[in-house]
Amino acid sequence: MDNSIQRIEELSLAVKALKSEIAKVIVGQEQVIDHVLTALFANGHVLIEGVPGLAKTLMISSLAQSLSLSFSRIQFTPDLMPSDITGSDILVSDSATGLRGFEYLKGPVFANIILADEINRTPPKTQSALLQAMQENTITSGNKTWELDRPFIVMATQNPIEQEGTYPLPEAQLDRFMFYINIDYPSFEEECKIVENTTGGAIQQIKAHLDAERIIALQEAIRLLPVSEHVLKYAVELTRRTRPNSSDADPEIKRWVSWGAGPRASQYLILGAKAVAALAGRLSPSEEDVRQVAPIVLKHRILVSFAAEAEGINSSEIVSRLLKGRGQA
Repeated sequence: MDNSIQRIEELSLAVKALKSEIAKVIVGQEQVIDHVLTALFANGHVLIEGVPGLAKTLMISSLAQSLSLSFSRIQFTPDLMPSDITGSDILVSDSATGLRGFEYLKGPVFANIILADEINRTPPKTQSALLQAMQENTITSGNKTWELDRPFIVMATQNPIEQEGTYPLPEAQLDRFMFYINIDYPSFEEECKIVENTTGGAIQQIKAHLDAERIIALQEAIRLLPVSEHVLKYAVELTRRTRPNSSDADPEIKRWVSWGAGPRASQYLILGAKAVAALAGRLSPSEEDVRQVAPIVLKHRILVSFAAEAEGINSSEIVSRLLKGRGQA
């Protein structure tokens, strides 16, 4: 227990330092930054959606700079091929012997933090190249399987406005993302500060604070945090209530939802709650921690019905009603 307390105290100090570094270049968006850091220490992947110009890419690259980790940015385009992400075998010759052979050239996915920029602009075949990496931390090429370095976090962005030339992520790939985060416009004061900071001559330098070994240790410490039975049951019940064929589902869910969240949602609710508690300096998550992460864990795992679309009900509103239905407004 003493070691856990020490790790959580270390995490609290590290998060303050990371936020301070990110704040040098990102104005506002505190909640989004909190969500991204929660996912990082829970060892989960993140999908960030927002209109152009809201610093989605800058936020992720700034986080990478504040960590002593390898970083790759993959700009997803319609002509991107799977091998452009994972790597491929190339024919090389030995200058000494003159013999030729194939050598595997690793792609940009071999890094600790992957920025998958505008991930919905590439066809499903290329999108699926990330599936194995996100789930198993491995890449298979030919008859060889390569281990990816830990930690391995995919942070993807997408633009919700332009639909022409985009390819919506399939449900199987969406389910690999722990959090689905929406980023909104800044306030008037924040936008004034952004303009002031970005139209001057000063360039802020970000310092690195955590290396891979410390991050892995903190991730493992979070996984080892105890969870009370009532919190675990609450998370599972919340997930089960999103399924229209479940006996726990409300009549509205049966009408509005075609498919509900799977068991991975329950896992991510608990892992996310553990990380929220740890970032707040607590050694065990509460139901409130589960509710805090529920909207960004569940909304992309709920497929709404035609009836819901006709009534103007989306998955975010369904999650909100589920949480209020338990008397939690």
